[in-house]
Amino acid sequence: MGEVAQEVNFFEDSPFHDHDHERPTMIKTPEQQLITIKESSCSVSGTFRSNGGGGGGSGLIINGWPSSEYDHVLGGGIFDDQIQDDWLPITESRKGNIISVVFHLLCSGIGFQALSLPVAFVTLGWIWGIICLSLAFSWQLYTIWILVHLSEPVTGTGTRHSRYLRLAIAAFGPKLGKLLGIFPVMYLSGGSCVMLIITAGANIERLFEIIVCGGGDDTTCTEAKSLPGVVCFLMFTCVAILIAQLPNLNSITKVSMIGSITAVGSCTLIWALSIKNGRPDRVSYYSLKMPRSDHMDKFGDIFNAIGIIVLAFRGHNLVLEIQGTLPSNGKNPPGKTMWRGVTISYLIIAMTLFPLAICGFWAYGNKVTANGGLLSAFWQVHGHNKSRLVLGTMYVLAVINSLSSFPIYAMPTFDNLEFMYISAKRRRCPKWVRFGFRLFFGGLTFFIAVAFPFLRSLGPLIGGITLPLTYVYPCFMYISIRKPSRNGGMWWLNLALGCLGTILSVVLVVAAVWNLANTGLHANFFRP
Repeated sequence: MGEVAQEVNFFEDSPFHDHDHERPTMIKTPEQQLITIKESSCSVSGTFRSNGGGGGGSGLIINGWPSSEYDHVLGGGIFDDQIQDDWLPITESRKGNIISVVFHLLCSGIGFQALSLPVAFVTLGWIWGIICLSLAFSWQLYTIWILVHLSEPVTGTGTRHSRYLRLAIAAFGPKLGKLLGIFPVMYLSGGSCVMLIITAGANIERLFEIIVCGGGDDTTCTEAKSLPGVVCFLMFTCVAILIAQLPNLNSITKVSMIGSITAVGSCTLIWALSIKNGRPDRVSYYSLKMPRSDHMDKFGDIFNAIGIIVLAFRGHNLVLEIQGTLPSNGKNPPGKTMWRGVTISYLIIAMTLFPLAICGFWAYGNKVTANGGLLSAFWQVHGHNKSRLVLGTMYVLAVINSLSSFPIYAMPTFDNLEFMYISAKRRRCPKWVRFGFRLFFGGLTFFIAVAFPFLRSLGPLIGGITLPLTYVYPCFMYISIRKPSRNGGMWWLNLALGCLGTILSVVLVVAAVWNLANTGLHANFFRP
């Protein structure tokens, strides 16, 4: 019987590949075959060695090197995406399952921003507050559905997008994709870690006051025995860096499990205790600001409130990365598992955030501030009549949640740093280099947190800039990649949502700048 030649593709389609160049192929037979890899700038010869089914193995020999050792063809710029994925921390382990997906999504989807939701209700009122919260939840859930489905290979290609930036490049092209995607992805990774340090540092400081002074109104004890902010930041950062040494995204599943439990537990504890304790006297549901006569001031207040709501939903920059931890097989595509995980996790998120916003506003009204959130309002109202155990538990849960969220938000930055190393060195990142990258990242985020402890005041401004990553880009990505029929329902829906999100982003930035111009910015550099 004659041997049947089998054509083998070296590389999968990738947004980083230049599709104008000829794709390398080879004819695999029991005999030794000659292969020429053609690129625009080089021609590399190699052989495929087969032992006809006997021992000793077989493989591609390039310039005398086995392919397992010579993973990059020098001079041609060819590098197998599968090898890269096997070496990078996001896709190094594809052993995830629906449980790990749920924990990762919950840990990344519920954060300290949710504690400020009642602030939006002060401006918008009950009805419009609930309507805006429901619309924002539905909109961001739809864009997650888009991302989950766009991650899967399109018919005719083998491309699986496991990173938001790569999907942006595939949809918008290398230049525009990087221009639109790099800043929001990196900010939502590194910037979120900085915000976690600032928020957790304040919570550690308050926790220390509870332990030493017992909470309450003893300002003399508080001032005499409080921890410096820098020390609190440093304590949190050191522990966070240690946790972040876990090698890959799949390995932090247990950390995300702890983060999920503490996130849901702390939010539920706050609104449940608030209802149990009842409303304090003289609670007002109107803004503490003077009545606005200027239309621009009213405009700024309304859109800042909308900004608080839309920015409470986070984690879109991690959806594709989380899906990248799932294995690929024909019987159970990762998209189906991912969507089941999204359904479960966002049902829990809805059951957490909606009561938190509604009950928190009912209990405290305008006593909830944008910087402090519900946790500060609870301390202000009930700090003098609650036991150390209750108060301490709430702040411990908040700190643990911040620690658990740090590694999953830092993972895209770790992945990008190692990608640059692998691209330059053409080999796996050694453990000591990986440790150095993560130590450097932790030190950098600590420095930024200490240097700019007022970054929370700039949250609406930067959030408005990064908002398209959640609400806009996925809609345009769907049109670009899936190419629905022009003037069809999906085409119009995604075009309308994309344009509306773009306008909303611009308006939120303008409103944030206007409010900063009116109220000023307390820029306490290096004084956390």
